[in-house]
Amino acid sequence: MLSRLSRLPRPAALAVCAVPVLALFAAAAFAPLPFVLAQPGLTADVLGARDGKNVITVTGAPVRETRGQLLMTTIQAPGPSEKVDLGELVDSWFRTDRAVMPKEAIYPSGKTTEETEEHNLEEMAKSQSTAAEAALGYLHKNPADVKVDLNLADVGGPSAGLLFSLGIVDKLDGDGSGGDLTGGRTVAGTGTIDPDGTVGAVGGVALKTQAARRDGASVFLVPKAECSDAASELPEGLQLVPVTTLSGAVDALRALNRGQPAPSC
Repeated sequence: MLSRLSRLPRPAALAVCAVPVLALFAAAAFAPLPFVLAQPGLTADVLGARDGKNVITVTGAPVRETRGQLLMTTIQAPGPSEKVDLGELVDSWFRTDRAVMPKEAIYPSGKTTEETEEHNLEEMAKSQSTAAEAALGYLHKNPADVKVDLNLADVGGPSAGLLFSLGIVDKLDGDGSGGDLTGGRTVAGTGTIDPDGTVGAVGGVALKTQAARRDGASVFLVPKAECSDAASELPEGLQLVPVTTLSGAVDALRALNRGQPAPSC
């Protein structure tokens, strides 16, 4: 048996069908969506100072004077309770200085803004401890003799681990032959670090490359698994160097300092 809709003239049938579709679009335009609109965030030189205190303080071993900068990079995003509507999402989708990311990719599920901030600060504290362990292990330093204090607790998340480790290596050993690990240049990057020096992926790397270039970096160290993401919106003048380990990152920077080829994405 034919429905009433099927017996309507074609224009009338199309008009009737369009009503629920338009209603869905109207509802989506004003309904909160499970996405976050992120943008390039701050950078911080781990070889420098923050709030009048060195980011990296080492005791129990001679510390070098360093030149250049090692910039940890971040992304900036509203809290998990912030609403994103369809219009904002569509606008951000076509901008290179914004990224539309699933909310669960940034925030732990079911947590409030305050709980999320606390979680991120805990992750940063763990990252700093692991970064010191990885760096001292790489340098064959006894952690019972050499103490590392890291002062960047107000920036959340684990993604600065690699840069913290490199900063410790630069302050204690430089490039291993009397020079700076940075070669005097501004080097930025991102990546988690494990105690054995393994570098892990972090997310948001395309935005972090923009933050890095904005703040003067010419080299960006990226977890190798995220090469394609980093290259997708790469700012002009920024060289991508993929890394998988702390030792590999050190070797790549040494190669750049000697004018030799470094790994590339």
